[in-house]
Amino acid sequence: MSIQRMHTNSRMSQVVVHNETVYLAGQVAQDAPGKSVSEQTKNILDRIDGLLADAGTDKTKILSATIWINTMADFAEMNAVWDAWVAEGHAPARACVESPKLARPDFTVEIGVIAAK
Repeated sequence: MSIQRMHTNSRMSQVVVHNETVYLAGQVAQDAPGKSVSEQTKNILDRIDGLLADAGTDKTKILSATIWINTMADFAEMNAVWDAWVAEGHAPARACVESPKLARPDFTVEIGVIAAK
């Protein structure tokens, strides 16, 4: 069985494909640090769309998602963007965890997904 790694550097791969399953690294709002939770979530979901496309799949094939947010006070704001993005009838299994410290203080949301190819 082969393992395909994409967008790789010395620390990590943004995408790993194995056995027709696509694993994405946790995505943060690289293009919207310090912006609102809504803007960061939208930027992250755009990044996820692009990475899934690179791997030959899309959001309708997401199996599971893990979301980390700085505070549950932002849960509704994040969910408003998430709910508009998820393809109807294709909601993945999902967990959302409060994590007051992400990789940098200007990131308030991080999302990781696993998808079928």
